[in-house]
Amino acid sequence: MLPAMTARPPLYVRRPFLAGLIRQLPLLAVLVTVGIGLLLVTFEHWRRGLVVMGLALVGAALLRLLLPVRRLGFLAVRSRPVDVVLLGGMGLALTVIALSIPGV
Repeated sequence: MLPAMTARPPLYVRRPFLAGLIRQLPLLAVLVTVGIGLLLVTFEHWRRGLVVMGLALVGAALLRLLLPVRRLGFLAVRSRPVDVVLLGGMGLALTVIALSIPGV
């Protein structure tokens, strides 16, 4: 007779803090990238910093489009189409505006 296989409880039951942290990784990645862009702006590389922030928003739109809701955490705020259009549109606008301003 085979021993009864006991199923392990899911991660959110065993380690709720770790499960919550893992769920917020997409948002954390976007926020870290925006922070890097802000640091670049602070150190007088404003064009590169704004492009990095714009691309972070485009990346957030792609994450929102491709990942399931249970993996997004707080990156999912509104409905999927609204989030993708707003994040992607603002990211593209910020990137295009930063690149279109003539340099000195």
